[in-house]
Amino acid sequence: MRIGLGLPIAEPTLLPEWARRADGGPFVTLGLLDRLVYDNPEPLVTLAVLAGVTERVKLQTEVLIAPLRDPALLAKQAATLDRMSGGRFVLGLGVGGRADDHEASGTDIRTRGRRLDEQLAVMRKLWAGAPYSDSCPPIGPAPIHPEGPELLFGGFQPAAIERVGRWGGGFLCAAAPSWADDLIESARQSWESHDRPGQPRIVAQVNVALGPDTLIDQATKSMYAYYEFSGRADYMVEGMLTTPDQIRTAINQFEALGADELMLYCYGTDPDQVDRIADIIP
Repeated sequence: MRIGLGLPIAEPTLLPEWARRADGGPFVTLGLLDRLVYDNPEPLVTLAVLAGVTERVKLQTEVLIAPLRDPALLAKQAATLDRMSGGRFVLGLGVGGRADDHEASGTDIRTRGRRLDEQLAVMRKLWAGAPYSDSCPPIGPAPIHPEGPELLFGGFQPAAIERVGRWGGGFLCAAAPSWADDLIESARQSWESHDRPGQPRIVAQVNVALGPDTLIDQATKSMYAYYEFSGRADYMVEGMLTTPDQIRTAINQFEALGADELMLYCYGTDPDQVDRIADIIP
């Protein structure tokens, strides 16, 4: 099973150093979350910067809140990043559940799922080179493949997981191993029900912090602040893995579930974590 790194959001200026170290190590992917009303770097801009300081690793949104964005512009941004990274961009998508994000973007949170499906239809059409409309010509640049960048879908509800098969994307499973099995099976059933060849790519995610107590305290505070809106911050913080044995156990558990990749999401900003984590990967 392959291992990726989820990047911390508290200090964007450190992320090129994280990316350079990860690119020289055993990691296959760098992931970055998305929020609008929060003190985090915008993921498409940030991953474009990181594409310029790396040569090998994939660059992944996990997940981009697509309904906050205009579909034609998002299609153009994604295709540009896909081309300029040499096909290393992975577009992880979700609908977002924070009312303030939708308020600030002027979008209706109640229709976010339907809007995402409409956006996907527009983006797939534009990536294939079709005109936007009868009166509007195609929008370039073309992505490396006509179907566009690789897609991942995050979420827990049946409607979210069903997009894996309908749109031909992988599944981002941000759940603990103890209850990830049913979600992964639902993604595979969606894939089969839409007669997709092969299997969907399954990308799991766990939160980690590896280092001295000061780093773990920083990661805990950052993670608590991020999840405070949900009312589940204590639960999320309790699930953060902070020892080599805990991380290795999670790797083995997700491998047993058939995951293709595990993203180790970091909230502490110290780039030395890249090296510490690399040293414990089996």
